[in-house]
Amino acid sequence: MKTTTHHAVAILTLVGAICSAVPVAAQVAGGTTTIDTSVTESTQLAMGWSVKKTLMGKTIYNDVGKSVGKVEDLIISPERNVSYVIVGAGGFVGIGRHDVAIPVTQIQDKGGKLVLSGATKDSIKGMPEFTYATDTTKRDAFVAAVDKDLANGKVALSNLEKKAGAANADANSAIEADIAALRLDLKAVDAKLSDMKKAGAVHWREFEADVSAATARLRKATEKASG
Repeated sequence: MKTTTHHAVAILTLVGAICSAVPVAAQVAGGTTTIDTSVTESTQLAMGWSVKKTLMGKTIYNDVGKSVGKVEDLIISPERNVSYVIVGAGGFVGIGRHDVAIPVTQIQDKGGKLVLSGATKDSIKGMPEFTYATDTTKRDAFVAAVDKDLANGKVALSNLEKKAGAANADANSAIEADIAALRLDLKAVDAKLSDMKKAGAVHWREFEADVSAATARLRKATEKASG
């Protein structure tokens, strides 16, 4: 046990020295960070230490001794410096676990424990989620949901246009206004989704909020048209 703890201290000391140029910020993992690298590289790069044996799966505590998550991975920057500890809070991958990227300079070894000062499980879960650049599962699911909303909107538009053709002049005026609004919402979602798709798998999160807001407006217009 002493040897393992000693190795963990050595790793953290080495990592701190490597990453001393990284500014310490408020325990945040860098927004929607996506890094295309594999943990298997880190095992051989940290001066011969076995990262798997000394850090992987270790519990992260806060400064009052409460468990806030576990080390799930290390991320190495393109310059081969160990830059982030991937901390998982909650259940398992894909089932309630929320992974975030924490700069290694914010993790300290205190009496053989890995400590992230000021953290709680809720604060970890409140950070932007970390995703790997090569994992497109969430992006694909998001795009599929938006495409479904677009399809529903187009069906509602077609039905409105048919309704307008059979309506009298007074009713037709209101229907035409709904048609115009729905067309604008469809066009907005389509344009924003197109921008997101052009950005690729790595940067899609940068467009997620705008696409979601436009889709929410489209959904309301579709519900109104279908009502």
